[in-house]
Amino acid sequence: MSTPFGSLVHINAGPLHVAYAELGPTSGPPVFLMHGFPYDIHTYEAVAPLLAAQGCRVIVPYLRGFGPTRFLSADTPRSGEQAALGTDLLALMNALAVPRAVLAGYDWGGRAACVVAALWPDRCAGLLSVNSYNIQDIASAMRPDVPEKEFRLWYQYYFNSPRGEQGLLQDRRAVCKLLWKLWSPTWAFTEAQFERSAAAFDNPDFVPVVIQSYRHRFGLVAGDPALLTVEAQLAQQPPIVAPALTFDGLDDGVRAPADVSKCASRFTGPRQHRFVPGVGHNMPQEVPQVFADAVMELVRGDV
Repeated sequence: MSTPFGSLVHINAGPLHVAYAELGPTSGPPVFLMHGFPYDIHTYEAVAPLLAAQGCRVIVPYLRGFGPTRFLSADTPRSGEQAALGTDLLALMNALAVPRAVLAGYDWGGRAACVVAALWPDRCAGLLSVNSYNIQDIASAMRPDVPEKEFRLWYQYYFNSPRGEQGLLQDRRAVCKLLWKLWSPTWAFTEAQFERSAAAFDNPDFVPVVIQSYRHRFGLVAGDPALLTVEAQLAQQPPIVAPALTFDGLDDGVRAPADVSKCASRFTGPRQHRFVPGVGHNMPQEVPQVFADAVMELVRGDV
C-alpha cells in the first residue's frame, strides 16, 4: 500500500500485524506519532516529513481496527479499550527494538502515549498529549458532567445503543465525516483529505473495535481478560513523570479546553500546557508546523 510517506512497513507486534510508515534516519532519535479516532496516519502527512528533515526516526502506525493493521488471531477480543491501545504501542516499540522514544498523539493515539508514559516511564523520553491527561477514569465514567459538555458526547451514547452500532455499520463514512466537521469546525478539510483517511475505516475490525471502546469506557462491557492487570493499574490514575507538553485546541468541538489545574497532579515531571487558538480536535493535521515544533522541543529536551 502506497501512502504520502511511501510504502508501508509491516511487523508482528503483540496481537497485531502492524502496518506503519517510517521516515528519517534509523539512527535518529525515535518519535512515535499516534493517530486518533476517526482518523488515520494521514493526520501526520505534513508533520512526519518535518521531523524526519530534522534527523528524527519517525514511526507512524495504524492503530488496531484501522487500515492494513490486522489481528494475528481470530480469537483475540476486538477490544478498543485504553489498555489495548497502550500495550499495542509498547509491543510495537519492543518489536522495533526501540528502548525509549518521544510519544506524541491525540484522541486514541494520545491515550496510547499517555498509557505507556504512565505505566512504563523508562520507555518515554517525552510526551506530547492533546487534551492533557488522556487516561480514562472508568470508575467515574457514569458521573454526569455539566450539560454544555455532555451534549458533545452524543456519539458515545449513540455507539452504546444497538441503533448506533447499526448506524456505524450502515454508513461509517457519513458518521465519521460528521465527527470531523463537528470536532474541527474551523478546519476546511477537503473531500480528498477525508477520503484518504476514510479508506482506513474499511478495516473489517473497525466497527467492533470502535463499539467496544466506547462501551468499555463507561464500564458497560468487559475488556480483554489478558488486559485486566493493565486496566487495574490505569484505574489508579498513575502519574506521568516524563517531560510533557499538553495542548488544547480552543475550537475543539468534542473536548472543551481543560481546567489546567484539575489534572496538574497527574504530571509529576516537567509539564507545560498550551492553548491553541483556531484549532479543533485534529491538531497535527490542522497546524502541522506547531505540532512538529512541539515534538522537537521534547526531542531536544527543552521542556
